[in-house]
Amino acid sequence: MMTKTVRTLSLCLAFAALPAFAAEMAGTLAAPSSFASISDPAARSAAYFTEAAKVMMHPRCVNCHPAGDRPSQGEGAMSRLHQPPVTRGADGFGSVAMRCASCHQKANFDPGHMPGHEHWHLAPLSMAWQDASDRAMSAGELCRALTDRAKNGGMSGAALLSHHEKAALVLWAWQAGLREDGTARTPPPLTHDQFVDATRRWVAAGMPCP
Repeated sequence: MMTKTVRTLSLCLAFAALPAFAAEMAGTLAAPSSFASISDPAARSAAYFTEAAKVMMHPRCVNCHPAGDRPSQGEGAMSRLHQPPVTRGADGFGSVAMRCASCHQKANFDPGHMPGHEHWHLAPLSMAWQDASDRAMSAGELCRALTDRAKNGGMSGAALLSHHEKAALVLWAWQAGLREDGTARTPPPLTHDQFVDATRRWVAAGMPCP
């Protein structure tokens, strides 16, 4: 019975990794502590990762983790290829003729509804969180990519935890500025503290994948 329950839970949470679903369900997602009743340590840790994946598969992150050379913009079902048609360039910071920083300044420019950060850039292709058809990865696929040191820049579990906890662009996702209508952009479905807590528990258990 427990095995069936864990399998069902994992499938439900994998669907929650889809960006549009995550945006729609932002007010109803579970906190990492909800998985304390899962008795198997590996299954419980995999559930923690699936919880953290809800943040990583949110549009705030996926838009800049494309499988191709163009970022997306917008939220959930409204996500679309970036306009103007910018490309990643050799270093991920844009082409020679149109650098990311040409528009995205060191901080959000809310009067112009322009998000910004001093390190605004695309994630490397090895860290694409979509496939070639722009479909979002499942939680399991994301986990296997994220734990592959040949893809993640050589980061250990401790380094991944530090990245989720302290990286400035990660923190920006919860401070994403205003849309064109003046309302705040949708934040990830977990708080930053919940995201870090789920990551920490997953790393401590040896980083099993769902």
